[in-house]
Amino acid sequence: MGKKPNLFNTRATAATLLVKVINQKRSLTAVLPQAVAPLSDQDSAFVQTLCYTTLRWFPKLSYLIQLLLTRPLRTQDKDIYCLLLLGLCQLIDLATPVHAALSETVSAAQALKKSWAKGLINGVLRNYLRNEDSLKKQITYHQEAYTAHPKWLLQTIQQYWPNHWQQIITANNTHPPLSLRVNSLEGTKEHYLRELESYCIEAQILPYTHQGITLTKPYSVAALPGFHQGKVSVQDGAGQQAAILLDVQSNQRILDACAAPGGKTCHILELNPTANLVALDIDQIRLSRIQENLTRLQLKANLILGDATDPHTWWDGILFDRILLDAPCTSSGVIRRHPDIKVLRQKEDIHRLAVLQERILNALWSLLAPGGLLLYCTCSIFPPENDEQILKFLISHSDAKISSFTVPWGIPQKIGQQLLTGTENFDGFYYARLEKCK
Repeated sequence: MGKKPNLFNTRATAATLLVKVINQKRSLTAVLPQAVAPLSDQDSAFVQTLCYTTLRWFPKLSYLIQLLLTRPLRTQDKDIYCLLLLGLCQLIDLATPVHAALSETVSAAQALKKSWAKGLINGVLRNYLRNEDSLKKQITYHQEAYTAHPKWLLQTIQQYWPNHWQQIITANNTHPPLSLRVNSLEGTKEHYLRELESYCIEAQILPYTHQGITLTKPYSVAALPGFHQGKVSVQDGAGQQAAILLDVQSNQRILDACAAPGGKTCHILELNPTANLVALDIDQIRLSRIQENLTRLQLKANLILGDATDPHTWWDGILFDRILLDAPCTSSGVIRRHPDIKVLRQKEDIHRLAVLQERILNALWSLLAPGGLLLYCTCSIFPPENDEQILKFLISHSDAKISSFTVPWGIPQKIGQQLLTGTENFDGFYYARLEKCK
């Protein structure tokens, strides 16, 4: 593109962000903060809504554009393609008034210095409105568009979860709840619920969690009572299981590998203030996010920049009593929170990430003390990243055995427990616990 858009045109800003995600394959969470920084809170929220919703329904919206365009756009006009996505998203999924959706999206072309596209955008969006019923009918015959999932992802979910795939697809396309973890060092979830009530913020207890609550309606995190003072953190109910299952005892030495952004790190320390915790991550920017969370919650950990597959470059030689490995994965269980996964992931990523997980598991196992526990978890719903991975590990490590646990949530696997996206309104997560033989 070369030319910087008018940052105060929200749709132009959203379009440039979508180009970075769809065409440059960058994650939305990585590119969003800087783009919305100059905007007002209201405009920032609107840009986020536009981007997240467009990516959530991308397979459907892109199919409609195929039907509506008489000829493909030029390679250098990816931003105009994204404006068309945004325009359809406003009309179909955001219930934006027709006049606003058309006029403001057309105006965004001007902000992108592409006035020639104003007529094209106006024509395509009006063509959709004229033929809305027939186009929606065509969607029902196109599986990718109808389910809003790329073909490989839909088929993989159907393959592994033939009796649950429709539930998973529906959950993936649903706006996720805002779930919180109350800091147990600051008070109980019941006390915080009463505090929310005094602010007229509706919430309820999150099942199967020690300190979890869910807000009935979306709310600005920064405006939550006591957030900046460390009373509460954002964390899905599935993620809140890790610190419990790790079963940390007083004064134990803990490794939280692949720790960023630090939600589980902080939860472990809230439950076990005496723990000697090392938080490891390979990315300096992500490591700084852990420190921000620790500072806000007034907690302390030893942060290390390092590669989990190569411990000899950062490990001090002292064994750990507990290791939490929240392994890199396809993130197939958190698509509702990160809909850009539909654009960024490909089927071959399952094998590629499973290979990386195996390398990390093998490397970290040697750092665990005899009698110690390693908790393996992913935010994936695909068995090659989960119980198949752990089964392979057990076969090749005679000093490892399953440390079983009983929980009231999820689906028991050959090894470990699987939560499917949307169950109990949780994200999709897998947990398995291993003990090192003495």
